[in-house]
Amino acid sequence: MRVLIISDIHANQTALEAVLEHAIDTDAVWCLGDLVGYGPNPNECIERIANLPNSLCLIGNHDQAVLGEIPLSRFNTDAGAVVAWTQGVLSEQNQAYLNTLPSKVTLEGYTLAHGSPNQPVWEYILDPNTADRNFEAFSTDYCFVGHSHLPIIFQRPFPDSFALPRTVQWHEPMPLNPRMILNPGSVGQPRDGDPRASYGILDTDAHTWEMFRVEYEIKEVQERILEAGLPERQALRLMAGW
Repeated sequence: MRVLIISDIHANQTALEAVLEHAIDTDAVWCLGDLVGYGPNPNECIERIANLPNSLCLIGNHDQAVLGEIPLSRFNTDAGAVVAWTQGVLSEQNQAYLNTLPSKVTLEGYTLAHGSPNQPVWEYILDPNTADRNFEAFSTDYCFVGHSHLPIIFQRPFPDSFALPRTVQWHEPMPLNPRMILNPGSVGQPRDGDPRASYGILDTDAHTWEMFRVEYEIKEVQERILEAGLPERQALRLMAGW
C-alpha cells in the first residue's frame, strides 16, 4: 500500500491541490493535523481532506484553537488573529468535522501524532534529545509527526542507543529501518527555507519512505491572504519558506 502522508496544510488550498495532483498512485491519505490557521481557505481545505477516499486525519493545535480548546494567548499575535478570523468564517459542518478528529492514532504498526507521541498536539520534535525522550512514548517501529513544518527524520537503531538525525532524501525511496520518527514537512507553510510544498509517501509493501517537493502558485495564495484582511506577514513568509 502506498500512503500519502501530509501535515500542516494551514488553509492553503492551492498548495494542497498541487500536492494531491503530484502524488499519484496512492491508496490512502494520512493527514497529521493543522488543516486551518495562517491561510485563507480553511473551509475548502477541510472539505477536501474530509472527502478524500481512504483518508485519516488528526487534529492539530491550530485546529483545536479554532474550536476554542486552546486559548489564543498560546499563540503569537498574527497566528492568534488568523485563528479568530477562522472562527468567524468556518462552517458548522467543518467545525463538527474537526471535533471528530483524534490527536494520536496507532494503526498497522505505525503511530501518528501531530506534535509528538508524548504530547500529541503541542510538543515539537526538533532535536535528538526531544526525539530520544519520545521514543519511549510509542511502541511501534515508526512514528509520523508534523507540527514543526520541517522535514526531519530521527532514528534509534538499537534499544539502548540514542536518537540520531537522518539525512532527508528527496525524490528517492529510502529504506525504512526500525525505529524511526519521521516528519513529512508542511504542505501549506514550509519553514526550512524551501517554499515548495512538502510531503511524503510511505510504501508499506516496499518498506520505503520517499519525500517530495512540489511548486505551487504562491502569489495566488498571497493575494487571497491580503484580500481576506489577514496579517501581511503570513503572505510574505510563504515566498521565503520560513
